[in-house]
Amino acid sequence: CPSVGIAGLTLGGGLGILGRRYGLTSDQLLGARVVLADGRVLECDDERDKELFWALRGAGAGNFGVVTSFVFRTRPASSATNFHLSWTYPHAAAVIDAWQAWAPVAPDELYASLLIRADREVEQPPTLDVFGSMLGSEQDASDLLEELAVRVGVDPTTHLLGRMSRQETTCYWADLGAAEPAPQKPAQNDHPLLKSEFFRLPLPSEAVTGLLSTLVAERAAGQSRELDFTPWGGAYNRVSPDATAFVHRGELFSLKHSAVVDSDSSEAAKDAARRWLAKSWATVRQWATGRVFPNFPDPDLEGWGRAYYGANYERLLRVKRTYDPGNAFRFHQSLPT
Repeated sequence: CPSVGIAGLTLGGGLGILGRRYGLTSDQLLGARVVLADGRVLECDDERDKELFWALRGAGAGNFGVVTSFVFRTRPASSATNFHLSWTYPHAAAVIDAWQAWAPVAPDELYASLLIRADREVEQPPTLDVFGSMLGSEQDASDLLEELAVRVGVDPTTHLLGRMSRQETTCYWADLGAAEPAPQKPAQNDHPLLKSEFFRLPLPSEAVTGLLSTLVAERAAGQSRELDFTPWGGAYNRVSPDATAFVHRGELFSLKHSAVVDSDSSEAAKDAARRWLAKSWATVRQWATGRVFPNFPDPDLEGWGRAYYGANYERLLRVKRTYDPGNAFRFHQSLPT
């Protein structure tokens, strides 16, 4: 996402198309320079100010100090096979069932997200797309995509597959395949709303049915809705939950619910978007873990400390008291002292 900077990405954890192969962005962090509220400048890593370094990797955005530089472990740049599959909306339930049994347990080299979008024009049916990237050959990717199609039971209506350099891959994902039918890029006057949660087990058929029914119920002109399924597993989950502040290490996938209206829409239109968002999120919540990715903050989330940080929350409070006892760095959901 071109609007995301390396600092916020890293300090909240950081997922991406290489995550199932290499882990979080924060898992690659080797050291950081931090300016504290009292003016001290610390160089922290696994040997110096270890507790602060532990906390920065997953809870560092705005909680302890201003991070002014990072030292990362690097990985060799490589080409990738990128792909885009589409199905018509009547096959949505079958695609969700197939995707959640396939993408999170696929080889680490594969990343494939599932996007279901109901656009602002209510007369148009929702779109159903799988976008992905494979650190492997076109044949490797093609074999895995054939497995997905067999699971769905219906061939996709769109099947695009191509080998790209690392730079080409970055540009492709920045546009999210904008040259083909795809979710629209965010506009300057958009008013986005989102809620998300992690899941450790596949959604049962009743949950999928309720989710899809809610997506198309009472659609409003000018309001777009999106369900974004992101695979977890792989290297994300091969790190202990207490090794860093990022606790979400046993997840199967995450589901982000998004609603977008124009920023100059009426309050009634914005309230309607919020109601749909809350209803969609609640539809599947009983099957979720109660955990939320810190980089997808939810301003309305109750019990956000446990949702973002789980069993690491108390340890983070101790780090906060040590490095920012005056609570200089604070915001709506910052760690309290």
